[in-house]
Amino acid sequence: MTPDVPPGARRAAVLGSPIAHSLSPALHRAAYAELGLDGWSYDRFEVDEPALPGFVAGLGPEWAGLSLTMPLKRAVIPLLDEVSATARSVNAVNTLVLRPDGSRFGDNTDIPGLVAALAERGVAKADSAAVLGAGATASSALAALARICPRGEVTAYVRGEQRAAEVRALGEALGLAVTPAPWERRAEAFGAELVISTTPAGATDDLAAAVPDAPGVLFDVLYHPWPTPLAAAWEARGGRVLGGLDLLVHQAVLQVEAFTGRAPAPLAAMRAAGAAALAAAH
Repeated sequence: MTPDVPPGARRAAVLGSPIAHSLSPALHRAAYAELGLDGWSYDRFEVDEPALPGFVAGLGPEWAGLSLTMPLKRAVIPLLDEVSATARSVNAVNTLVLRPDGSRFGDNTDIPGLVAALAERGVAKADSAAVLGAGATASSALAALARICPRGEVTAYVRGEQRAAEVRALGEALGLAVTPAPWERRAEAFGAELVISTTPAGATDDLAAAVPDAPGVLFDVLYHPWPTPLAAAWEARGGRVLGGLDLLVHQAVLQVEAFTGRAPAPLAAMRAAGAAALAAAH
């Protein structure tokens, strides 16, 4: 599965399906170059759930770690020797670290990455927050809000009773009071100090016209296409906007540090590489 590599070389990669769109190689390679890690490489592999156990079993001693995207964040957990409390809190692993003793450690850098991205923009705490959506990224958003908005009002706008029950239960597990609300009332989210949109492309386009004047902070986790209509309307009306590249870079910073043992990872170089890769893809 893996080609011959020079002595002392180290490997890492991102796995998922589909994976061709991933910006992770650009970010990690930029970090390795900035850190002077000439023998390091980072690739992408199209891997679905049935193929994951075989791929992980075939990793040799040259491998430092893996980044995991959908649909592998839960499927990888049974293959691990240890899982961090952060990853356990949302039952999702996006980072697999191969330790020197051969053991496999799973972590989730989406949650602290989201917190770090907001802190970089001056949002360390919030008194009220709203989450649009109820998928895996929404779970990470709620876990981040347990740190950012621990005693505030948090509302999750979701479709259906099952999703409502799931976000309520996750909030209880996180020690966060989450109030589910119907997706049809999602425009009410804009009254919150912080709004995190975790929906697929196009799902919030109809909300652009509902953005009020002088809104708070919007974190829209999409990075392509960018800006989304919602993000553009938000910024036009005087609000602060963060995008998917902010999250991607900050979670990748933590992965680079975990894989290489070098800290701090070069945030500015990684962000520039990500922006250039996005521009080249458009």
